[in-house]
Amino acid sequence: MTASQAGAESGLSILTRQGHPDYLDLPWDRPLEQWHDVTERLIRVRRGLSRHVVRMVQYEGRVYALKETSQALAEHEYRVLRQLEDERLPAVRAVGVVSGRRAADGSELDSVLITRFLDFALPYQYLFRTTSPSLLRDRLLDAAVVLFTRLHLEGVYWGDISLANILFRRDAGALMAYLVDAETAECRPALTDSLRAHDLAVGVENITGGLYDAIAGGLLEDDVDPVEITDDLVDRYHRVWAELTREDEISADERWRINERIQRLNAMGFDVEELSVVRSSDGSRLRIRPVVVEEGHAHLRLRKLTGLEVQENQARTLLNALDAYGLSLEHEAGGALPEAVKAYRWLSERYEPVIAAIPARYRDRLDDAQLIHEFIEHRNALSRAAGRQIENEEALVTFVNDVLDGLPKEKAIIDQEDEADPYDAFLRRTGETRSG
Repeated sequence: MTASQAGAESGLSILTRQGHPDYLDLPWDRPLEQWHDVTERLIRVRRGLSRHVVRMVQYEGRVYALKETSQALAEHEYRVLRQLEDERLPAVRAVGVVSGRRAADGSELDSVLITRFLDFALPYQYLFRTTSPSLLRDRLLDAAVVLFTRLHLEGVYWGDISLANILFRRDAGALMAYLVDAETAECRPALTDSLRAHDLAVGVENITGGLYDAIAGGLLEDDVDPVEITDDLVDRYHRVWAELTREDEISADERWRINERIQRLNAMGFDVEELSVVRSSDGSRLRIRPVVVEEGHAHLRLRKLTGLEVQENQARTLLNALDAYGLSLEHEAGGALPEAVKAYRWLSERYEPVIAAIPARYRDRLDDAQLIHEFIEHRNALSRAAGRQIENEEALVTFVNDVLDGLPKEKAIIDQEDEADPYDAFLRRTGETRSG
């Protein structure tokens, strides 16, 4: 951590983590809502609603979210977000806290929490506008359920589950959900069933309300039933939670069922680090229960092999491509090759050349892992249509011209000269005020 003191008389304190700006050039003597036309660092981004005043600033291509709140809440949320990061949970990263702010007339101003904005993250309103309702429902619910269960497994009581407090990233053909507001969250050693139930009940109420707002704002069709959707969410949550935590009793000669249980969890995207197996006194029965479970079975393997940090479903696509290329390398070599060699060859000969071939003007469409996933899907479709294997060089031409050119910019920055923010009409219809 680094601390900046902007003059003993002002009392301004800026506490930030290493590797980030000092933010001393920002107009801290003004409320955030008055920052328009005061600093050139202020930018507009695609994001959700907030009950606080929030502004986005940019430093050397990195975007930061500034949220105005009380000092106690800013410091609490900072601590919670740091804990979530330590546990490798999907949440925005805390960067710092600004306190001791005063206006030019000497009046006190609220403190500010600084977080790193999540590139390529999308609010639910954007997804409602751009994704078919049937696909969106399953993808959004699955992503939300995985987020809730991961938090609850680690003893995190959110306290304010809602669509407005979640951002989504594309993850191959699915979505991955991220917590973006931890103001009411608490980190405990473990959660009781009653606390989990209460957290989920609050979420059901908030999400139902958010869906009704989306219908009123014209983002969802009138025939969508918010209650049915949240009932489905609760059912999915309980199914996933049971698979992750229940204790199975099996016959001692059915040990194959242990691997079957692990494989089911792997298929759901969870890695089982520890498994409790207890033998009955007569030795005829075994009780098995996952002890340490972490989401990300595929992405952990990919990170180990390549160093790439991607999301779970993206990792599955990339691992399939890596394994297929590894088989072709072994065929050429006439024998087995070490995993590290195959991973290095795939990274340097397949992954990196495709990324390098994408024109700079299209790099704000998708993050690198999602871009590779879409490219592989496109190349495979071309190969099926042609009845032969289409190589990367040939597929790149149509991928750039026919696919990337038609995709929206999803890195989230909305330049001032761009068209009106797509959510302005939604905000007007629902009676909300934009806070960023």
